[in-house]
Amino acid sequence: MSWHIDILMITYNRPGYTRLSLPALLDSCDETMRVWVWQNGADVETLEVVRSYLDHPRLHRFHHSLENGFVREPTNWLFNEAEGDLLSVIADDCLVSDGWADKLRKAHQDVAQFGVIACWHFPVDDYIPELAQKKTYRFACGHQLMVNPWVQGSGVIMKRECVDALGLLPPKDKGFTRYCIRIAAAGWTNGWCVPLVPIDHMDDPRSPNTMLKTDADLERHLPLSAWMRGTRTIETWTAHLRKSARAIQESPIDPRLYLGVRKKIRRLWTRIKRQELLY
Repeated sequence: MSWHIDILMITYNRPGYTRLSLPALLDSCDETMRVWVWQNGADVETLEVVRSYLDHPRLHRFHHSLENGFVREPTNWLFNEAEGDLLSVIADDCLVSDGWADKLRKAHQDVAQFGVIACWHFPVDDYIPELAQKKTYRFACGHQLMVNPWVQGSGVIMKRECVDALGLLPPKDKGFTRYCIRIAAAGWTNGWCVPLVPIDHMDDPRSPNTMLKTDADLERHLPLSAWMRGTRTIETWTAHLRKSARAIQESPIDPRLYLGVRKKIRRLWTRIKRQELLY
């Protein structure tokens, strides 16, 4: 018997992306999957797109927040009210691939220790086998996972048990990364399924569906993480994404290194190594 999945899509002011991502998500769902949509803000065009799908049999709940609840508020809405065996988040700038949920669900059903497992949201060329294989392990029923304490906040499926154990996203976590690390520290295993399950991150300038083709496009449609980093050019944004993919494949898998005193020591060591590169 297939486990039930409740899936959250957070929309904001990207009508062009939402026209692609929302129907693709809805059409990927079977009768065991329900989609919850949280609309942040009052962008008229995005609202029209979302409302055109309110009668879709797989769209279960819709919530409109005039204020921007960012990630934490809509995620906690799902965590608090959904009853599925598995919980998922898909951003409005991500386009799911065929069979994505079935592959991740099967892994969860077969391997009790999996906590949060993810689709690969970078181009396939960013996967570096000689790095990834060092932290890729085989589990029950032949499943393989590139293990990491955290995954991205979109294109993921997690066990309901994780939320039951850890509760909602607290204000101090701000995003999904630290929550994943705490899940790993509690004993679950997180990471990316291998073979990779792709998801098209359309805010990556290398995506065939991206709106970010020029620096002017980036300024007009600035992704939240680019805004937080002060990124203003396509070149630097692409370089950051490529660097992030490599860092994931090189990072240690022990979650204790990213929490408490060990986190501070690791951060200091990283700064020292960066200074060494200057000489």
